[in-house]
Amino acid sequence: MKRTVWLFILTLFFVTAGALAQSTGTISGIVTDATGAVIPGAQVAILGLATGSARNTVSDSAGSFTAPSLQPGEYSIVVNASGFGKFTIPRLVLEVNTTATANVKLSVSSAGETVQVEAAPAPIEAQTTTLGQVIDRETVQQIPLNGRHFLDLTNLTPGTVVPPNNGSLTAPSRGLGANSFDTAGNREDTNNFQVNGINLNDMTQNQITFQPSINTTSEFKIINSTFSAEYGRSSGSIVNVSTRSGTNKFHGEGFDYIRNNYFDARNFFNRATPLASGRQNQLNRHNFGGAFSGPVFKDKTFFFLSYEGLRQKQGILLTSNVPTAAQRAQFATSPAGAAYATIINVLPIGVETTTNGVTTAVASGSSPGPVKTDQFSGDLFHNLTTADTLHLYYAWQQDARTEPNLQGNTVAGFGDHRGAHRQIGTINEVHVFSPRMVNEARIGFNRIAISFNQNFTGLSSAYGINNGVTSPLGLPQITVTDLGLNFGGPSGFPQGRFVTTGVFSDTLNYLVGKHSIKVGGEFRRFEGNNFSQTAGTVNFTTTANFINGLANTFTGNASNVVSRIFDSSAAGFLQDSWKMTPRLTAELGFRFEWNGTFTEGAHRFVNFLPGSGTLTQVDQPYNQNYNYSPRVGFIYDFFGTGKTVVRGGFGIMADQPNEGVVSGLAGNPPNSSPVSLSGGNLAVGTLYTKAAVSGLAPSATNTNYRNAYMESYNLNVQQDLGFGTVLQVGYIGSGGRHLRMPLNINQFVTPNGTSTVRPFPTVSAASLIRPSAALGNISQVAYAGMSSYNALWITARKSLHGGLELNSSYTFSKSLDLNSLSGNGVQNNVNPAGDYGRSDFDVRHHFVFSGIWTLPFHGNRAKEGWLLASIVQAQGGNPLNVTTSNTSITGSGSIRPTLIGTYSTGRGALLPSGNIPFINATVCTTITTGCTFYTQTNGFGNLSRNKLNGPGFSDVDLSLQKTTKIAASVNLVLRIDSFDLLNHVNLANPNLTASTTGTFGQITATRNQVGDAGSSRQLQLSGKFTF
Repeated sequence: MKRTVWLFILTLFFVTAGALAQSTGTISGIVTDATGAVIPGAQVAILGLATGSARNTVSDSAGSFTAPSLQPGEYSIVVNASGFGKFTIPRLVLEVNTTATANVKLSVSSAGETVQVEAAPAPIEAQTTTLGQVIDRETVQQIPLNGRHFLDLTNLTPGTVVPPNNGSLTAPSRGLGANSFDTAGNREDTNNFQVNGINLNDMTQNQITFQPSINTTSEFKIINSTFSAEYGRSSGSIVNVSTRSGTNKFHGEGFDYIRNNYFDARNFFNRATPLASGRQNQLNRHNFGGAFSGPVFKDKTFFFLSYEGLRQKQGILLTSNVPTAAQRAQFATSPAGAAYATIINVLPIGVETTTNGVTTAVASGSSPGPVKTDQFSGDLFHNLTTADTLHLYYAWQQDARTEPNLQGNTVAGFGDHRGAHRQIGTINEVHVFSPRMVNEARIGFNRIAISFNQNFTGLSSAYGINNGVTSPLGLPQITVTDLGLNFGGPSGFPQGRFVTTGVFSDTLNYLVGKHSIKVGGEFRRFEGNNFSQTAGTVNFTTTANFINGLANTFTGNASNVVSRIFDSSAAGFLQDSWKMTPRLTAELGFRFEWNGTFTEGAHRFVNFLPGSGTLTQVDQPYNQNYNYSPRVGFIYDFFGTGKTVVRGGFGIMADQPNEGVVSGLAGNPPNSSPVSLSGGNLAVGTLYTKAAVSGLAPSATNTNYRNAYMESYNLNVQQDLGFGTVLQVGYIGSGGRHLRMPLNINQFVTPNGTSTVRPFPTVSAASLIRPSAALGNISQVAYAGMSSYNALWITARKSLHGGLELNSSYTFSKSLDLNSLSGNGVQNNVNPAGDYGRSDFDVRHHFVFSGIWTLPFHGNRAKEGWLLASIVQAQGGNPLNVTTSNTSITGSGSIRPTLIGTYSTGRGALLPSGNIPFINATVCTTITTGCTFYTQTNGFGNLSRNKLNGPGFSDVDLSLQKTTKIAASVNLVLRIDSFDLLNHVNLANPNLTASTTGTFGQITATRNQVGDAGSSRQLQLSGKFTF
């Protein structure tokens, strides 16, 4: 079998290979005479206006011509045919990953006569069934972006939503932006990011390695449904970024964007607990840099150099319920001992309030969160010959930041600090063999080296907690459920990873008759070096248990976990765009992907095998790695005018597994000893000692693991309204199969009784590793997930014309799944189908509008050069999943309560504590009249997953810009951006752990922290100098 695979790979690359994704574009058209008859043999000359690059082609027997693999930019087109006058299009804009249509009508004329027309980019997408959207350079540069991260513009695409609070990859990282996004019913870890056609995914979690500076971004395209067969590796969106190149003129710019808390409105939750200054938390942000570009040799070689830096000083407000003064005093007599009693000293003293006879204490504090980032990039474009072009790009980023509230930490002094180096390099070569055959070759890599270290150090044993760790890793991650208190840790730190992905790809474009054919493939090589340690996790369900040192659950690992993981993958495809009639085009494609199984360099993979009950060393945890992906679609010009186009398509897209599928296997015995305990009343002084005897908690990967895939389909109608405006109405649907999800395969057998029997009480005596060791929870990476997504959408887009560009979309959608892979486990691991419900990122309504308007003022310098730009978003709330603190059955907090009464949701009046009530419901531990949620001691609740609905989101951002001409080619640009212009309060989700005390149902924070979208109004001032 291996011989067959490698034979396939060699054949793929020495015959014809193909690219995973394209960062170029295509110009095509039909040449006709005045009567509409096609003209074969017409000479078509295409010239790049910025670089002088030329491409010549000839119309075929059907009058069609196609010029693939062109760099995005502006082109002129000249068409000549014997007996006809010359036809010229002086300017046509080609966008990334699109086909620009340039139909030509020649007139019989005397020699030397020329017909010239102005051509705007065709608003109708009439060449492909792929559903997506180009975000052009004007939008990238002018739309106000909170943080200046290009991924925020993905919300302009139909089906993309503002992510939920519990998104791990979609939550904005301060100074760096989000690592992914949610779109068209796909999970956040299924997107494929490309720069100039080269992979930019960190395969550890399949997130973007880093966001290239928007200063170097020419434009990008998001594709989120029924890709062409040339795209693969992921079932979510394809994001193709095209970088800026130099031109025949020298250009330069320098800029500085400034933000300060004195410009900003105070965060809503600072009103009840203001800082001593009475103002917003500290936020001083300078985002500065510059670029220089031009020719090395005119019409031959061009360069573009860029630098961007960020210096940010920020105070992060952390607010939490803490023990009252009376409860703090009780620690002195805690049965857990004098050492444990000192743990109360790491918690701040809260401000007490009494409501209805209940006293609570709330502590607030500001924790520093500095960010420092430097990013350099260089781009070189060279016309080797008239038939060969070479494009080189390299970017390097160094960043360091502190995250005080990592893993939901609510107390100042914890969290982590981290430093990273990130790189990407790409080399692209385009060779024109003939007007009908063009080849694109790519080679490149992306790399990340990052380390994470906890802010709080010391020995847990100094605080009376036995976590088995003898290194100064600080406290375990400690949660007190009824208080909503979270401190210590972070769990799993320190850790680091050093990841490299290399890519080679090549695409052959071939025109034959009515067929435009692409054929090829790609090869990728991944290497990940990882290490981690942990102080563990400890959960207390009540404040009383916290005082007495009686934990509900404990997880830990006394050993350092290291791994060196490798993977190779290859893909091949064939795509045919067949123009069956002048009005009907069929798209037929097939893609084969071989995703090699991960291996570990030192043979450290140890899997728990349920069939034998053994811990077994394995080189390949699973064997399935073949994926077959057909793609079909049609494009129909309904009236034959090119103004009304109907498109539809279907495709199967497979996911390449990320490293998380197998990474846990390197941490199993004998490499280390992960343990877990559950059941309550666990004395903190003997946690690890007891767990080491009765709670070995190995990781596992299902030996029948299957690559996840998505069946995607869409149908839409486009209507050209004139004036560069197009209206689209459509439907998107998808169904996910074999989706990755975690399952505890050692859940207690009789959860509705009092039994503590597990399916695997011990490792088999026949096991060569840890025979007869007592077992606790066993977390297995399974492929049991499934999903369903359906959406109706409408968009209206006006291309830039007359100084005005508009874009708007509305999506009505519903997304369902078993698990959204965002931190929530299933309630009953034996019956995961019982968790089928709304996806964590489900949003029923989403609206977005963006606009750019060059104000029509003329006259002197004071009147000219004004520009307005805005983006407006509004959407409904994400689902809320109410759970109990009971973990005795599953070992995780995923058990839901029993619904026995009525409830409602909605923003209530501000409480004396400063919190906002949102879930209007009562909680009881015994069934009583008027109770809403019954938190049963044993068994599972009947409340559906994600049953409730959270707060919605709305935001208005506005930018005002003034460009003043200082000299003939020198300009000064002054700009002010207002984020959340209306200062609308976007609330985070409430506390969702049902409890009779504490803050259940209450909201304690805005959707994102200060400095990011969804916190409060923020102003940004900037200046840019250009020449």
